[in-house]
Amino acid sequence: MTKKSKKFEGDPNTTGHVWDGIEEFDNPMPRWWLWCLYLTIIWGIGYTIAYPAWPMINQATTGMLGWSTRANVAAEIAAVEESNAAINAKLASVELTAITSDAELNAYASSAGNAVFMTWCAQCHGSGAAGAKGYPNLLDDSWLWGGDMEAIHTTVTHGIRSDDNDETRYSEMPAFGRDELLEKEEIDQVVNFVMSLSGDPVDASKVADGAVVFEDNCSSCHAEDGTGDRDQGAPNLADALWLYGGDHETLTETVSNARYGVMPAWNTRLTEWQIRAVTAYVHQLGGGE
Repeated sequence: MTKKSKKFEGDPNTTGHVWDGIEEFDNPMPRWWLWCLYLTIIWGIGYTIAYPAWPMINQATTGMLGWSTRANVAAEIAAVEESNAAINAKLASVELTAITSDAELNAYASSAGNAVFMTWCAQCHGSGAAGAKGYPNLLDDSWLWGGDMEAIHTTVTHGIRSDDNDETRYSEMPAFGRDELLEKEEIDQVVNFVMSLSGDPVDASKVADGAVVFEDNCSSCHAEDGTGDRDQGAPNLADALWLYGGDHETLTETVSNARYGVMPAWNTRLTEWQIRAVTAYVHQLGGGE
C-alpha cells in the first residue's frame, strides 16, 4: 500500500500527482526563466513580421524589411558576372584554337568550363566525364564527330539529333531487324563479324558470311575495315570501345533495333562564352585532339 509522504510546515502545495509515495510540489517557475520565455515569444513574433516566415499558398510572407535570400544570391551572381565581363567577352570572341595558347584565358576557361560541366553535363557524362552506357566517355580519344576544339564546339552548340536545332549533328542507323532489312541469321553473322574486328566472335564459322553482309549493308557508313566515318557520326567498330556494349546480345540488339541517342543543343541554354568554356574543359580532359 502506498504510504503518504510527510508534510512539513512551509511546504508549497502539491500538483496532486503521486507516484510511489512521491508527490510533486507546485512550485512556480523561476522569474528569470519566465522572462526568457516571454522575450523569446516577443522575438519570434517580431521576426515573423520583419522577415519572410509564414507559408502561403504560392509563397511565404515577404516581411516588412524586404529581405530575400534569392535577391541576395542574384546580387552576388550579378557582381561576379560584372567582374568577369571582360574576360568572358574575350573568351566569346577569340579564335577557339587561340584559347589554349593564352595561359590566363585557358586557365579561366578550364575553371569556368568545369563549373558549366558539373551543372549541365555531369548528369549524363558523369562527374568525372567517364560516361556510362549510352553516354560517351569524354576521357578517351574515341570521338563520333571529332575531338578537336572546333568539332567539340559544334557538338555542344547544336547537339546531336536535337529536335529544336536545324544544325544539329544527325545520323541514323537502320533498324535491320525491326524493319526486316536482314534475316535473323544474317544479323547473327554480321554481329560475329563485327566482334571479330576487335576480339573473339561467339561463332567463328559465321565470320566469313558476316563479312559479306557487312560489306553489302554496313560498309558505306562504317567503312570497309569497320573504322567508321566521323563525317557521318558512324562509330569505329574495330577499336573495342563501345557506347552501348560489345557483347553478342547487345550488338544483336543494336543491329536489330538501332540506337538513337540524343544530346541537347546547348546554344539555347548557355551563352557563347559558357559553350566555349566547357569546350575547352572537355578538350583538355585527356581525349581532345
